[in-house]
Amino acid sequence: MSRFVNRDNVLRVAVLSWLTAVWVALWGDLSLANVLAGAIVALIVVVALPLPLVPVAGRFHPLSFLELVAVGTYYALESSLQVAWFAIRPSGPPVSGVLRVHLSIQSDLVLVMCTDLLNLIPGTMVLELDRARCVVYVHVLDVGSDEAVAEFYRTTRRLEHLMINAFERPSERRRVETPPEVQP
Repeated sequence: MSRFVNRDNVLRVAVLSWLTAVWVALWGDLSLANVLAGAIVALIVVVALPLPLVPVAGRFHPLSFLELVAVGTYYALESSLQVAWFAIRPSGPPVSGVLRVHLSIQSDLVLVMCTDLLNLIPGTMVLELDRARCVVYVHVLDVGSDEAVAEFYRTTRRLEHLMINAFERPSERRRVETPPEVQP
């Protein structure tokens, strides 16, 4: 029994369940026929269009993930209000610019999730991701003051810390040597 319950099989069942749920939600009808049709479509998608395997290091930590979701939602709401204020305030548009952020995330998957999270925050947009140096270039709507720039870096560091805690705890991370040309 335990040979069938491994990480890959659990992931496959989760993907099939998620795709079936999306199918039912799109049709808006929770019936046995619709669930079966969704499961068949999900199975076809998973078999005909397999995703490449992504190496996953570390473990998922649900409580840290919930904190990440709460803080990410807070930052998204706060930033939305800031963007709305910039749109209706009587003065001109804010000074925008591109800022470079060095991240200490090791997993490619977690790095992509972190950049996706940065893109979800209104007023920011990841322009480039340099995986070799683990550097992200982000367009930021408001860089008109030193305090605004410092606040962006504080937000980014907090999100990075929460991503690491949720997906790759420091005690579980593998040691990666930094190439000499990248060291600060």
